[in-house]
Amino acid sequence: MGDLWLLLLLPLSLVAFHGVKGCLECDPKFKEDVRSLLSKLVPPEVPGRTQLLERQSKEMISLSFKVSHSDKMLRVLDVQKVVKLRTWLKNEFYKLSNETWKGVFILQGKLLEIRQNLEYKLKELLKNFSEVACSEDCIVVEGPILDCWTCLRMTTRCFKGEYCGDEDPMKDENREIALFLILLATATILGSGLLLFLVCVIHRRKMKEIRRSLKEYLKNKLEELLGMVEEKEERNFRPRK
Repeated sequence: MGDLWLLLLLPLSLVAFHGVKGCLECDPKFKEDVRSLLSKLVPPEVPGRTQLLERQSKEMISLSFKVSHSDKMLRVLDVQKVVKLRTWLKNEFYKLSNETWKGVFILQGKLLEIRQNLEYKLKELLKNFSEVACSEDCIVVEGPILDCWTCLRMTTRCFKGEYCGDEDPMKDENREIALFLILLATATILGSGLLLFLVCVIHRRKMKEIRRSLKEYLKNKLEELLGMVEEKEERNFRPRK
């Protein structure tokens, strides 16, 4: 169902931009909104305000990318769910802005809690959507689908292959070839080592035999020479007639 995947290169209400992406970052206004909302939480007279806002903005903005790129199956999501998630995040900022200022450490703790909740919600949404869209009895979902890696909108309602974490057949084949070559190289090295060992053993045995034969030969020659010397001495000492 929906075997033909049509990628529309038209921008979403969330438009593609250059650089790494995540589900929330596909909206070019997301960064601007995060920085604007954060700036309302920190009074102007707070020391190190600029660095604090920059650090908190970076952590909040990069969270979506980390989640969607942590797993191949956490890649696609219904655009409406992305919009609802952004609305939830804005509401959390508004709630926090209405609270009395209690210092930098308290603010950082509450922002950490918001990031953790955002991460959990985003993971659950991506996981649940993927399980439905990648299932064999896929239920047709309403509205456009967002590819969080490319920020493209897709008309496909059901997915398979890479979007569902399945390996590319070519990758499997290449992996098998690489494994075969590794095994072949290992076998060649082990075979060469074994052959060298056998050659060394055979050579050592031959050398032992040669040394033993040489030793016996020298021993026999020495005995023969000694016999000749003794015989000569006996002739020299034999009384003449």
